[in-house]
Amino acid sequence: MLKAIAIVALMAGTAMAERVVAVAPLSTLGTEDKSAPTKKVLAQVEQALAAQGNKVIASAQVAAAVDKAKKPALRSCEGDGACLAELGKLVGAQVVVSGEVGGLGDSKVIYLSATDVTSGKEMRSTTLVIGAAGGKDDGGASGAAIRLLDPDKYRGTMHFTLDVTGATVFINGSKVTLGAHGEVTMPVGTQAVRVTHPEYHDFIKFIDVQYGKTTEVPVSIQQYPIVEHDVRAHPTNLDKVVYVDPPVWRRWYVIYPVLAAVAIGVGVGVGVAVHDFPFHDNCRTLGGSNC
Repeated sequence: MLKAIAIVALMAGTAMAERVVAVAPLSTLGTEDKSAPTKKVLAQVEQALAAQGNKVIASAQVAAAVDKAKKPALRSCEGDGACLAELGKLVGAQVVVSGEVGGLGDSKVIYLSATDVTSGKEMRSTTLVIGAAGGKDDGGASGAAIRLLDPDKYRGTMHFTLDVTGATVFINGSKVTLGAHGEVTMPVGTQAVRVTHPEYHDFIKFIDVQYGKTTEVPVSIQQYPIVEHDVRAHPTNLDKVVYVDPPVWRRWYVIYPVLAAVAIGVGVGVGVAVHDFPFHDNCRTLGGSNC
């Protein structure tokens, strides 16, 4: 039983074996670049590839294997897939990382590519700037190694500080859920951030995410103004209407019986008078004017 478990563990270990990556010597205009700055950055790239868990065959070992095999053409493949595949097979690698060096003086740009040995096709490519023109935002040699072989890990972190609870965060149009401390990891590059809340103005900003770094995103949003008389439903029209009852002798229940009795004797003439009598002459005040 224990022996069977050991065999299974050995098979699992074989399936998860290290990826073997060979680093070809860098070249400039078809010739191997042996300058000190190039050697230094090449060593950094090799260290970064090894830090990813790869088994790295250094450029010096690759050059020695080429010389031993007496195949000088493999020293400078200049991006040719078939040449790089042959080079990888020669040293027993699965992936070959190669590059061309451009630029003047100490400021140089290295165009790196990763080629799959089995297919002879380029997997990915990237650039690495060294010298005075080099920046730290792209992660240097470590960032270049990640971009070549594990691009999904080429990410940074944004840390949000919100001044209101219940806000919703959108990044590049998609709703995101922040971590317990307000953090979220995103691919390196410029991200469009929008923070919304039903009672506040939207917060909109473009944030640059850098590899392996945390970018602080302080969010301060302004509440919508509230008009007091609208909330309390107080009218703003100052016009008013005041009704004043007429004196008793002009009220209908006093006048109608008297006029009815007179009308029997007087006839139509009184009827006309009744028609014209102002029974309902109520006093009105509009906008503060007097009756």
